[in-house]
Amino acid sequence: MFTGLIQAIGKVRSIDASAGDRRLLIDSPTLATNAPKIGDSIAVSGVCLTVAAHTADGFALDVSMATLDCTTLASWRVGRRVNLERSLRLGDPLDGHLVSGHVDGVGGVQRIAAEARSQRWRVAMPPALARYVAVKGSIAVDGVSLTVNAVGSDWFEVNLIAHTLAHTTFAFTAVGEAVNLEIDLLARYAERLLQGSAPSSAVGGSSEGADR
Repeated sequence: MFTGLIQAIGKVRSIDASAGDRRLLIDSPTLATNAPKIGDSIAVSGVCLTVAAHTADGFALDVSMATLDCTTLASWRVGRRVNLERSLRLGDPLDGHLVSGHVDGVGGVQRIAAEARSQRWRVAMPPALARYVAVKGSIAVDGVSLTVNAVGSDWFEVNLIAHTLAHTTFAFTAVGEAVNLEIDLLARYAERLLQGSAPSSAVGGSSEGADR
């Protein structure tokens, strides 16, 4: 589990494709000084992946075809900046909201408007996710915990303050770029409780966002 509070910005150093799967080498001097152990989970722009090996300046991650199919990872190129968060440990503060790292869908940045001390973003989302997104509720965008300020049938809006822009990859994100989306876990469980034991198929791909 994660909180959606980014601990470091990494950079994709290399991408090695093999039979459809990929191995990513991520450079992160910030995390390299206290590197996650091999086998540890780490959220990479909202996708839960497992550390497969260490490098001098970061770590290696293996990505399956299933994860490539339901996230933005298939479009990543060498040099891309990524949001990094280590998994929660006992005693860590819960300052964002609970994030699983299982991507529910891919959205796109539709509009970025400057406001007084922040930016207001409109993000397109798959219509099937709209039922889980509520004003003042939480959503993870590329792994970042954000508060929803407006919502439509296939979009939502969030405000990004200067601190968030300075400590995430959003400072480098442009209109038209794809982003990983994860709905609030509480919304998913609330629907399940209301439906009793009936399985829900409204959110596809939520179980395919982690390679462990």
